[in-house]
Amino acid sequence: MTDAQETAADTTLRTTGGGPPDDVDSAPIPLLEPREGIPPVVADAAALERVVAAFAAGTGPVAVDAERASGYRYGQRAYLVQLRRAGAGTALIDPVGCPDLSSLGAAVSGAEWVLHAATQDLPCLREIGMTPATLFDTELAGRLAGFARVGLGAMVENVLGYALEKGHSAVDWSTRPLPEPWLRYAALDVELLVDLRDALEAELDRQGKLEWARQEFAAIAAAPPAPPRKDPWRRTSGMHKVRRRRQMAVVRELWTVRDHLARRRDVSPGKVLGDAAIVEAALALPTDVRALGALSGFGRVSRKQLEQWQAAIDRARAVPEAELPQPGQPLTGPPPPRAWAEKDPAAAARLSAARAAVSELAERLTMPQENLLTPDTVRRLCWEPPRTVTPEAVAELLAAHGARPWQIEQTTPVLVKALATAG
Repeated sequence: MTDAQETAADTTLRTTGGGPPDDVDSAPIPLLEPREGIPPVVADAAALERVVAAFAAGTGPVAVDAERASGYRYGQRAYLVQLRRAGAGTALIDPVGCPDLSSLGAAVSGAEWVLHAATQDLPCLREIGMTPATLFDTELAGRLAGFARVGLGAMVENVLGYALEKGHSAVDWSTRPLPEPWLRYAALDVELLVDLRDALEAELDRQGKLEWARQEFAAIAAAPPAPPRKDPWRRTSGMHKVRRRRQMAVVRELWTVRDHLARRRDVSPGKVLGDAAIVEAALALPTDVRALGALSGFGRVSRKQLEQWQAAIDRARAVPEAELPQPGQPLTGPPPPRAWAEKDPAAAARLSAARAAVSELAERLTMPQENLLTPDTVRRLCWEPPRTVTPEAVAELLAAHGARPWQIEQTTPVLVKALATAG
């Protein structure tokens, strides 16, 4: 009996009787409690050892989720890890008390991991020693299957007929001890994840897309960690307002100081100084603490802090002209599409035709265009197409840009036609 079937048989877990409705358009059944209750939080080596043994002895896929403290703490580390497996039940693990979960990762290394929006959780799981060999991403599966809403709550409701309480998704998970309602929410997040996986696998198989999904999941599992961003200060919100190089130097210096302070204090950078304040100071270029304090973003900052920020601005003002940052970032691919018509009208025509062709095909296949083929791949193909537009040449280029075999098979015919038509 699956978790969903067992949940349906237990009237204490919902507000109305009966199992998941056959018609998922009818009222969903609220889940009120995890089936076995809220498990104790694992926060020491002895308790972790027991969990490792239980999950090693379990069977089938492992539902995995992680909670971070985005907006509260520095970085994206995990502050709670939730797992569920048949024969093992649900485990809630505190990575603060148990910072090395490599033994648990090894215990379930041979199982398929079921995650929702896997690319969001894999980096923080990797940091604590947990990396799957194979996975099933229920959010991506929903996209490929053509669901309009692919959040976990929406998917569980639309596919299984249950309503998950989602009120604690943005709380500060670094809080200790974690309140019971938060732990209940966290346990419920993995309660039906394997059931959702099974239902989506059946739907993908019915649509003839299961092999496509498997290729996507394999690509996620095999992907290396993302490299550090170059010049991350350029992503400051409101950066588009900053035009002059000297002003850009101020943004860079303030961002760097803020990042250092946030890391040292282990708080979100936005809690040290907001992006809006950084941009405001860059545009105003204040020459002293009094002028800086008059800016709206600095009105409640202490004198000592004002002096710290003003010192950063002064350093930026003193940077030699030759060392000022350049506008924009060095391009590693095609220029922005808005510039194509002027730089290369023929490429612009190819891009327009290719985009329309991929969009139409995605609509026929009932999936988002970006999941059929990434916009970056389409741009690169159109900017530097093969000298002779043949199916073999287009397929080779798509593969070189990271397209999966199923994507190449589906899009090559329409792209060849689009490129040939655009000349």
